Amino acid sequence: MTTTLHYASGSPYAWRVWLSLEHKGVPYELKTLSFDAGDLKTPAFLALNPRHRVPVLVDDGFALYESAAIVEYVEDRWPDAPRLFSADLHERAVQRRLIREADQYVVEPLERLVTAVLFTKPEERKPETIARACGELREELAFWERATAGGYLAGPVSAADYTLYPELALVQRMASRNPGVIPADLAGPNVAAWMQRMETLPIVQRTWPPHWR
Repeated sequence: MTTTLHYASGSPYAWRVWLSLEHKGVPYELKTLSFDAGDLKTPAFLALNPRHRVPVLVDDGFALYESAAIVEYVEDRWPDAPRLFSADLHERAVQRRLIREADQYVVEPLERLVTAVLFTKPEERKPETIARACGELREELAFWERATAGGYLAGPVSAADYTLYPELALVQRMASRNPGVIPADLAGPNVAAWMQRMETLPIVQRTWPPHWR
């Protein structure tokens, strides 16, 4: 049996799945696709995901897209430890809640920021649109200050951490490459400290987006 992750460097959603596979110790092949080369629009890829987005996991001929669903599948498919979700009912429920909060309340301003900065030519960028997205993101990250006050989100490192970290790492990457456009201090002290803890994890370094190195 073969397991293949169709992935694009820098996609926080694909990174989440990559982290999950590494966390579980699952043997897999990584197929890196290029947005610029049009790899996500080929007939072969559209047969796997008609929405032409990464990630897609193909496990012994079974294709699944949407990153949150893939992470749940990985946990169910390879149930042995280490777990992606806590064995404790309440802790696991909080982890799942945090994932949904990140995917909705963090991703909404993040996607607007990506569109306004990464997908817009520098000379066509609208400062007011960028400022609005940054303000919304700063306000949302203030909510996460309490959630990141400990070691990791809701217990040991889990699928919740692997969801939020790639999203915020992309913000951090955009800020570092666009000084003066995106403020570098959108995150509060607890979120910033949690980001540093996550970045130093060997699993994060092993899966660091290749074109970010």
